Amino acid sequence: MTTQKNIRIDDFDYPLPDERIAFYPKESRTTSKLLVYHRDNHEITDSNFAALPDFLTPDMMVVFNDSKVIHARLLVKNATGAAIEIFCLEPLTPTTELSAALAQTGPVTWKCFVGNAKRWKQPLSFEVAVNGHNLTVTAEKGRQVENAFEVHFSWQDKGVSFAEWVEAYGKTPLPPYIKRQAETGDETRYQTVYAHYDGSVAAPTAGLHFSKELLQDIENKGIETEYVTLHVGAGTFKPVTADTIGDHYMHDEQIVIRRELVEHLLRTTDKKIVAVGTTVTRSLESIFIIGAKLHLGLPNPLHVEQWEVYENPAISTVSVEDALKAILHFLDENALEYVTASTCLMIVPSYPFKMMRAIITNFHQPKSTLLLLISAYLGDAWRDIYQHALSHEYRFLSYGDANLYMD
Repeated sequence: MTTQKNIRIDDFDYPLPDERIAFYPKESRTTSKLLVYHRDNHEITDSNFAALPDFLTPDMMVVFNDSKVIHARLLVKNATGAAIEIFCLEPLTPTTELSAALAQTGPVTWKCFVGNAKRWKQPLSFEVAVNGHNLTVTAEKGRQVENAFEVHFSWQDKGVSFAEWVEAYGKTPLPPYIKRQAETGDETRYQTVYAHYDGSVAAPTAGLHFSKELLQDIENKGIETEYVTLHVGAGTFKPVTADTIGDHYMHDEQIVIRRELVEHLLRTTDKKIVAVGTTVTRSLESIFIIGAKLHLGLPNPLHVEQWEVYENPAISTVSVEDALKAILHFLDENALEYVTASTCLMIVPSYPFKMMRAIITNFHQPKSTLLLLISAYLGDAWRDIYQHALSHEYRFLSYGDANLYMD
């Protein structure tokens, strides 16, 4: 355990010039470049994303994150005209469960980043046009929580949910390294074509490369697909400021585990799972850990702690089949079709992968937890891959080009 926590974050740095960061997406989703890397022979192939099905085989199953990005960024002016930015991160009261929080029609409290917080002294009121009439929303800044604040929202119309007025008033929450305001095109392009369940405040960006036609091409090739829901938090962009990763707090994210997903995974344990993005990787590995904890009778099984898989080696000794069966047993015992769990799993080098066999992903920020996850899968080869991408004019980060890493 000491070995993992002592990993130096400076060892995961690389030079990323601004001109290599994609500030806009390509005109078409599938025209992004695709770098393919085979771990068995260390071979790099330069391709394009439209050719992805050519690299997939029928013994694979591709898993996507179907969470949908909400308009989490609210721009409000105070009485003196000063601009206040409120970035909704996660619900606190009356419920922390995302789907229930978004459906609230009464007062709610969310944890939020606040820009220009010093100018926010009195409650803010702003008008929102919802369903053909104006709604007055009041926002009151509460106590500070780490680098964020509790924000209390209230509105009078009980026929309007939090999700409805946020969607009507808010803006697409582009990542901080995309140094521009959100534009009309971001409404569709910073959202996957298969996004379904509201809840993310950042897109699962590996999925942005898929078009409906490409999904059909994959299906036509006889390759199975599946969906999991992990609601991406803004913590995915949180820089690691500690010298060692053991001093970094991993953000908590909600996963919805549905019966049909678990049953499908159990029927296809012989398939090589291709995770579309780091969020799917963390979801699937967290689902295994949850199942293993249920199988072993460990406490608090529906929450995955940051380091527990490293601290308790017994978790990794459980088979994937036994872990999935334990989740089904839990659903049966509680007469549930799905369960909402949470994870702050930290995947770093030496992590014992149990579910994922290949990954489709973008290029990640230097010194980020996402880059550590990639290194856990690739080893030191990530450096050669990233250097190849930089020297071959690949585009980096959320709107950038893609990778397929596989055996």
